[in-house]
Amino acid sequence: MSRTILVVEDDHGLRDVLVRGLRDEGFDTVSASDGATALRLADSGVCAVVLDIGLPDADGRDVCQAMRANGFLSPVIFLTARHRLTDRLSGFSAGGDDYLPKPFHLAELAARLRAALKWAAPPPAAAVGDLVLDAVRHVVGVRGVRVDLTPTEFRLLAALMAAGGGIVRRRELVRAGWPEGARVHDNTLDQYVTRLRRKLREAGSGRTIGTARGVGHRLS
Repeated sequence: MSRTILVVEDDHGLRDVLVRGLRDEGFDTVSASDGATALRLADSGVCAVVLDIGLPDADGRDVCQAMRANGFLSPVIFLTARHRLTDRLSGFSAGGDDYLPKPFHLAELAARLRAALKWAAPPPAAAVGDLVLDAVRHVVGVRGVRVDLTPTEFRLLAALMAAGGGIVRRRELVRAGWPEGARVHDNTLDQYVTRLRRKLREAGSGRTIGTARGVGHRLS
């Protein structure tokens, strides 16, 4: 498995610290100082991205969305000086997997990367009713029609499908959807479930996601 981390940070000094520190932690690195270069470097040879939100040519969240649209499925961890809840939620909505506010300790970033890489292994293939989850291609289909999901939505649906119609508790869904240590608020999970429910409905699936209020969700 690749151990190459793409570091996207426009601050030259911080970028050098990140590159040296991650190499000391056993990772290989490539780096970029702007969104355009980051998009060019994000390919199958990169196992994760450390992505600053405040880039000179683009918002890092837009860069992440473009990466996802291009089929990049590996973990993305945002770095930012912004600490508001709305900023964290927008990062997750853009396809990010974790969010580390500045200032931070390099040891924590390395630990989050290891957790994300361990947790990001694809779930087993599954089929429930008209839903088919293909772990190899990382896609979900409804009667042969592909449903476009973000990596987090894919993992949440995989957890719901694996439960066989049983309730998956909220904390279990958070563990399935995000790496250990990620700051995931209740309304973040709710947003993802709502969006996933809508995408299944728009795809014409006979399956929906039910809610056991205060407990969790089930695929029914």
